[in-house]
Amino acid sequence: MSIVYGPVPSWRLGRSLGIDLLSTKSKTCSFDCVYCQLGRTVNPLTERKQFVSLSELTAELERVKGIPADYTTFSGVGEPTLASNLGEAIALAKSVLGVHVAVLTNSSLMTRRDVRRDLSLADVVVTKVDAPDEKLFRRINRPIVKCTLGEIIQGIKIFRGEYQGKLALQMMFIEANKCYATEMARVAEGLSPDEVQINTPLRPCAIRPLTPEDINIIKQAFSRIRNVLTVFGALRPEVAPLNLEETRRRRPEKER
Repeated sequence: MSIVYGPVPSWRLGRSLGIDLLSTKSKTCSFDCVYCQLGRTVNPLTERKQFVSLSELTAELERVKGIPADYTTFSGVGEPTLASNLGEAIALAKSVLGVHVAVLTNSSLMTRRDVRRDLSLADVVVTKVDAPDEKLFRRINRPIVKCTLGEIIQGIKIFRGEYQGKLALQMMFIEANKCYATEMARVAEGLSPDEVQINTPLRPCAIRPLTPEDINIIKQAFSRIRNVLTVFGALRPEVAPLNLEETRRRRPEKER
């Protein structure tokens, strides 16, 4: 399996060159989310380890050097923070490609200081919260990690206080949580992200997506939050994601 893939079009990041620092044949993750396009978690894992060496990654990066991309994005067949050399890989990708780096994380390991340290090297970190309470969290995300939703949210809050880049918060809405939009918005407000991304699973998976009308109703609950992006609205230029410089200008000085 290729370590570097794409570029692929992303509704959040534009033209994205993907890096899979796990590169396992099947999904390796700390969650087993009901809506995951990769299916069930075949390789459940909660401890970090090295999957891909930096020398292997260097060879792959050199192969794609010069390909136009808006972001280099760490994602792939599982949770990227499970890779113990994520921080070094981020630094390497920046050095070789000279492109902004984003990481898509399910937030499950953000209780760990070493994970937050690695993520702090990225230009954009897209975290995730899909439930407002523990019961729904366990129903939707089916966590393998032992930490609670409250502990994960606290880890994101700590990271928010330390991080100098753009912090986005993805919230995946499905039938199970669509009636909890107000509670989800309250969680988002408490985390103070630069951007909230309201999503629903449009790629083939076991869960049916919500309709554009459903998502529009959900978005109304987030009216107190300044920058809210939806998967259906992302095609319209007026709701395009903030760029890094605009994010930094908008953030209060005390949070930089």
